[in-house]
Amino acid sequence: DIIMKLRVRINRQTSRVELPGEEPTLQELSDLIKQTLLSHHGLSADIEFSLSLNGSELLSESGQTLSACGVVSGDLISVLLPQLPPADMAASERTTNFTNSQQAASGPTSQNNSSSSTSAALTEPLQTCDMQDFESVPPVWEPMLCSEAEDGEAPLSLELLYHTAQIASPNDAVMVAAHLLMLETGFTPQGSELKPGEMPAGWRSTGGVYRLQYAHPLCGGSLVSVVAVGMAPLLVINAILKVTETIDTARKLQLNASTYVTHEWPGENAAAAFKDLKKLSRILKDQLAYPLIAAAREAMALPVAFGLPALPPELLLRILRLLDVRSVVRLSAVSWHFNTAASDSTLWKHLYLRDVQ
Repeated sequence: DIIMKLRVRINRQTSRVELPGEEPTLQELSDLIKQTLLSHHGLSADIEFSLSLNGSELLSESGQTLSACGVVSGDLISVLLPQLPPADMAASERTTNFTNSQQAASGPTSQNNSSSSTSAALTEPLQTCDMQDFESVPPVWEPMLCSEAEDGEAPLSLELLYHTAQIASPNDAVMVAAHLLMLETGFTPQGSELKPGEMPAGWRSTGGVYRLQYAHPLCGGSLVSVVAVGMAPLLVINAILKVTETIDTARKLQLNASTYVTHEWPGENAAAAFKDLKKLSRILKDQLAYPLIAAAREAMALPVAFGLPALPPELLLRILRLLDVRSVVRLSAVSWHFNTAASDSTLWKHLYLRDVQ
C-alpha cells in the first residue's frame, strides 16, 4: 500500500503521521491532526488552525491533494495557531494541561507586540502567531547550502534525497550528502533520466561500492567518474576525470562516516541524521570538486573560471532573486548555464510573491 509519511510540528514538538492512499488531500491531513495530535498538546479539536509547508508557504485549498500543493513524503508541516490575547492566554494556561515545555514555547509569544509576532512567524514557524500579521507578509524562499547548515538543520534538497535514497548505512548517508555537494558545485549526474529529489540509478551496489558519473558545464565534454568503497572505518572516494582519450586526472578523498553522521542515521530526518555539514562541504568541495573543475579547464587550455558562471547554482539563485523580472529574462538568454538557473520554479514563485502580491 502507498503511504505518505509526514512530520507535523505543533508548539515546537514534532510528530510523525502517515496518510494512506495514492493522493491524500489537505483536508484529510487536517482531519488527522484534529483527531490524533491536537489533544496531545492540550488543544481542543475545534480550534482553528492553518497549515504551512516547511514554515514558508501557507496551504489553504483544503480540497487539493497534498502533491498538488507541492507536499512530498518526508516534508515538515507546521501547524499555525491563532495568537490569544494576554488575558485569554492566562485563562487558557489555567484550564488546559500543558506540559512545561509547551508553556515555555507559548509563553513568550503572548508578551510580544504584533510586529515581533510577525517576525517570529517567519523565523520560528512553530511559535503561535497572529495569522493576520503572518498573511500580510509574503513568505520568502531562501535556498540553503550545506555549508550554511547548523547542526540540527539540513537543506530541503538533502531532506528529499535522504528520504528517497532508502539509507541502509552511515556510508550511504555520506554518499547522499556527497552527491548533493557535487550538485551544489554545478556538476550534473550522467546516465539514466534522473527525477528531482532522487539519487541516480545504480549509485549503490552490493558490497558497499558506490558509482556515480558527472559532467560540468565549465568542463566541456569531460566526465568525472566517482567510485567509493567502504574500508572500515573509512569511506574511500576516488574521482577520475576523463578529459580526452589520453588525459586522466585522479583525486582521492578519505572520510570517516562517524564524523558526519549521527546515531539517528536510520531515521527519515536528514537534519537529525547529519552533523557538521559545513566541514563536509568544505572538505569535499576544496579537495575534490573544485580541483576537478580546475584540472579539466587546464587540460583543455581554457581560462580559469570566475564571476557568475563559476558560482554554484544555489548562490546564483540568490543573486537572481535580487533582480527584477526583466533582468532575469535577459540574463536567461546569455547562456545555457544562466537559462537553467533562471528556469527554477522556486525563483519565479519568489518573484511573484515579491512583485505581484
